[in-house]
Amino acid sequence: MESVIHPTAVIEDGAKIGPGVKIGPFCMVGPEVELGEGCQLLSHVAVAGRTTIGARTRIFPFASIGHIPQDLKYRGEPSTLTIGADCMIREGVTINPGTEGGGMQTVIGDRCAFLANSHVGHDTKVGSDVILSNNVMLAGHVTVGDFVIFGGGSAVIQFTRVGSHAFVGGMSGLENDLIPYGMAIGNRAHLAGLNIIGLRRRGFTREQIHEIRRAYRLLFADEGTLSERVEDVAAEFDSHPFVHEILDFIRAGKDRAICTPRDPIGSAG
Repeated sequence: MESVIHPTAVIEDGAKIGPGVKIGPFCMVGPEVELGEGCQLLSHVAVAGRTTIGARTRIFPFASIGHIPQDLKYRGEPSTLTIGADCMIREGVTINPGTEGGGMQTVIGDRCAFLANSHVGHDTKVGSDVILSNNVMLAGHVTVGDFVIFGGGSAVIQFTRVGSHAFVGGMSGLENDLIPYGMAIGNRAHLAGLNIIGLRRRGFTREQIHEIRRAYRLLFADEGTLSERVEDVAAEFDSHPFVHEILDFIRAGKDRAICTPRDPIGSAG
């Protein structure tokens, strides 16, 4: 399967172009870039740095992928950016590689959608099947699980963790960790319940959703400390993997703050 490269595109010596790649007008591909099989750069796309892009990923005009990170401490270290297969990167998206202070790599999973003018900062880890709506901003060192959706114009500060299947509402500013299956909204986002619509769309059964909801109410009740409630929920839901995903997420954060409901949930007795 032969690649098709427009005559106005600039492909620097050393770049690795897989079979079936299509590179449109006025694109620029740096010497250490690797494009997987069937990738498509529509036009005016700039891909630089030690960047690897997985098979069949499509990148739209004026995206800037793999250029040096927006970190004033960056001193040219050979950091990397890895993007998975079957992703869609729309107009004006910017994605930066890692830095020495963050593990040297930015990593994005498969089947992600980055809508127009969204940004992924240095050293960020994004899972698979994640959607960034228009103008979403992920700062450096952010960690995002699988199947997360970010509404338009939302922003996530550095080092924040977002659990799998979570939802961040449009225009929200997320500064604390968001549990798996959680939904956060607000200027300084608070936990506004569970992402029930997302769970239904992904095939979770009524029984599974009911158990996650019951665990949620116990976790964020107004009795005891969070650490005490985590252990109580762990004991009550010892064989429920989805609940333990939430508990493991909270424990892994150690002293990090997490998003909580704006008003305490009453006793879930």
